[in-house]
Amino acid sequence: MPIIASSTRRPLFRQRGFSLIEVSIVTAIMILLAIIGIPAIGGYVVENKVPKVGEELARFILQVKVNASGAAEEAYADIDTAHFANLVRDSGVFSVAGTGSAVRVLHGLGSDGRVTVAPQGAGESFAIELTNVNHAACPALASVMQRVADVITVAAQGQSAVTVKDATTAYSALVTESHCVQGDRNTFAFIAG
Repeated sequence: MPIIASSTRRPLFRQRGFSLIEVSIVTAIMILLAIIGIPAIGGYVVENKVPKVGEELARFILQVKVNASGAAEEAYADIDTAHFANLVRDSGVFSVAGTGSAVRVLHGLGSDGRVTVAPQGAGESFAIELTNVNHAACPALASVMQRVADVITVAAQGQSAVTVKDATTAYSALVTESHCVQGDRNTFAFIAG
């Protein structure tokens, strides 16, 4: 057989990078997805914290009621935020800073959302107030708390509080949700006694 010499050379291929336009388009798409996705993720995180926050609040209410059973009518006259802070300091759900009358408890359901506890009337009941609650926690937070709170009010920032549960008003999640506004602008008060 004759030997045939081949002098075929392979063409050289140059590797190309991405053009500036291609990189810009991909970057714009990623930024758009982040803008759309980050608020949704934030709402999802808040929504997932609600059961644990509600559980700790309910535990506090029940503990205070048990400790006050058989006491005078003014059983809650000395209650304050420090009592709540002592219970939840190591819970991992709330952030507690300071001690005594300077204590601050943050609930994590909205930016700079605080928890305060104070007696009501002459001490025959007490209130737990949560400020700056995100709408993603509404009405789930009230739904968890309606079992242990005698009165529940909700107020959108700049508006007066609306009672969504008391002795004459049956709790409704739909009614509660209708009183919440978008963002970290809702205040809940849970009164027990």
